[in-house]
Amino acid sequence: MTTQSDTNGRIVLVTGAGGGVGAALVRRFLDNGDTVVGTDRSADALSALETDMAAGPALVTIAGDITDGDDVDALAATVRRAGGGRLDVLVNCAGYFPFHSFTDTTPALWRNVIEVNLTGYYLVTHTMLPLMTGHGRGRIINFGSASMFPGVAGQVHYVSAKSGLMGFTRSLAREVGDAGITVNMVTPGVTMTGPVRENFAPELIESQRDGRAIKRDQQPGDLVGPVFFLASPDADFITGQTLNVDGGMFMN
Repeated sequence: MTTQSDTNGRIVLVTGAGGGVGAALVRRFLDNGDTVVGTDRSADALSALETDMAAGPALVTIAGDITDGDDVDALAATVRRAGGGRLDVLVNCAGYFPFHSFTDTTPALWRNVIEVNLTGYYLVTHTMLPLMTGHGRGRIINFGSASMFPGVAGQVHYVSAKSGLMGFTRSLAREVGDAGITVNMVTPGVTMTGPVRENFAPELIESQRDGRAIKRDQQPGDLVGPVFFLASPDADFITGQTLNVDGGMFMN
């Protein structure tokens, strides 16, 4: 049976909360009456988020690096205080998607991209899981990338990490299902956030737009509904799945 606490008043953690997609997700959960803990590497981005949201005590922010164990422990302590020892929804949204040719990808570059896009998801999830168990329900939603379907030249490191995240999502779903926790992955297409506008060639963005069934740029808001659905009681029986949200570029 769905209760009022299942649909609002939840404790939600969003990583990458200072980015365009993360901020849109934070707003949606706050509008629903949830308490949101937002984390990001950029303290300035989090300060701007707080100003923009004007949410008062319903929004708690903490700067930190999801690949740093001490930072993640501090994040867990913040979530514990904000939620009274409970976490209902974890949205792993942080990401890093540089371009390097494979021949120019040094071991250090490889490790950095894998750390943020895969190992950091493990570290946050592993640390937060004790706050999610014992309540009979919970939601973990991981951000992958639609780039894993065709493969992308210049992003072997990034696509490898996001492909690995699919295995992480499916296998973890098997482990935590008995605790009532679902684990799913959303795979966005190229989304018009600040880093994309600054670093992606206009012709690449145009090719994405032209290749979609819905021929327009993908916006951060396009990802809010799918994530909110997966976090809701309506998705109680959905787990281990990949929901591709790219306007019909890739149909799987």
